[in-house]
Amino acid sequence: MTSSDPAGSDPTGLPGGSAPRGSVPPRRWVGPQVRTAARRRVEETLDVRPLDSVRSFKVKLGVLVVTVVTGAAGFTWLGSAVGLTPLLTIPVVVLTALVFTQIMARGMTSPLREMTRAAQAMARGDYTRRVHATSRDEVGQLAAAFTTMAAELEQTDRMRRDLVANVSHELRTPVAGLRAQLENLVDGVTEPDPAALEVALAETERLSQLVDHLLDLSRLDAGVVELDLERIELTPFLHEVVDAASLAAGDRDVRWIVAVDPPDLEAVADAARLHQVIHNLLDNAARHSPAGGRIHVRAGATGEGGVRITVHDEGPGIAKEDRDRVFERFQRGGIADSSGGTGLGLAIARWAVGLHGGEIEVLDDPREAQARSGRSSLIRVTLPGPEEEAHPLDPVAAAAVGMLPSRDTEARVWPGAVTRT
Repeated sequence: MTSSDPAGSDPTGLPGGSAPRGSVPPRRWVGPQVRTAARRRVEETLDVRPLDSVRSFKVKLGVLVVTVVTGAAGFTWLGSAVGLTPLLTIPVVVLTALVFTQIMARGMTSPLREMTRAAQAMARGDYTRRVHATSRDEVGQLAAAFTTMAAELEQTDRMRRDLVANVSHELRTPVAGLRAQLENLVDGVTEPDPAALEVALAETERLSQLVDHLLDLSRLDAGVVELDLERIELTPFLHEVVDAASLAAGDRDVRWIVAVDPPDLEAVADAARLHQVIHNLLDNAARHSPAGGRIHVRAGATGEGGVRITVHDEGPGIAKEDRDRVFERFQRGGIADSSGGTGLGLAIARWAVGLHGGEIEVLDDPREAQARSGRSSLIRVTLPGPEEEAHPLDPVAAAAVGMLPSRDTEARVWPGAVTRT
């Protein structure tokens, strides 16, 4: 039978909480975080930085040397004046100079120690460490550059993880759909009729499109793509792209309207890459257009030898705060997207336009309702002319270029792209 401890007893088992004579009281456990915080407070206390306003590290060293030498000479003279022997004066002066130098040098080199710890953390995969420097000399500039590098590495590492997660998700969706459809066919749940095979084909095409986009991104990262520039007549070229996009759209209920001003307008570009850009924009527009919606493809001259091509659909559009982010990988305009896209089309389009020294951007929507909400589905591609190839079009100048074609524009609905039932 176990009895409870009497009141006032402690873990030692003695009444009244009295410890045995000569015993050592138990030590309080201090965690590593507490010790680290305490060490940092001590380091911050010892980091004296009176020379932070000096912009040159060499000047700081000069000031430190002059101060130490002057102080040592002054203390030596003072010791001689009060009658102290050199055997006592010199050690005291040297010790004082060393302590003063150590304190000042510690503050001057504090960012270097922080960078060392941050670099060691990066080697372990932790990119969140930052270097806080208050000086404006070379060490401070190095610390600022190191902090910028750490932030970029953190962003790159996050993008890498997001890329793996997104690619895994995008691959799993069509593969799971294709597997389910094939299992139904094998088990006899679904008859191998054209409708069932069409579903399997659609999932296969989506998987193939994702693989093609990933290959393009690998070429982008490797920088191995070269342009084969040539003069392209935009009227037949855009008709060809629209025809391909119309076939890829399948049963989507959309209409395509092409307008080129002037009709014989030409562009200097890589035909394959430009086809890829426009096709990606048209595919994106078709997937987000409402039933019976119209997709306008307009081309015109910039007045500086270049061309502008706009694609405008009647979908919900892209929010104003997402206009830049939508061209990043696996971004879908900040809205839920179940249209089956890979989230890579606009990123690849921006890359291909950048190869030409051009610019792609989301402009304000001319529709009044969309303008009030800040959303837009109008995307413009600006390509420089032959004389501008070495000097890409300035973004300010590109923004000043008109968006819509003139009244003399040859506009017509693309044959075969009528509203489908």
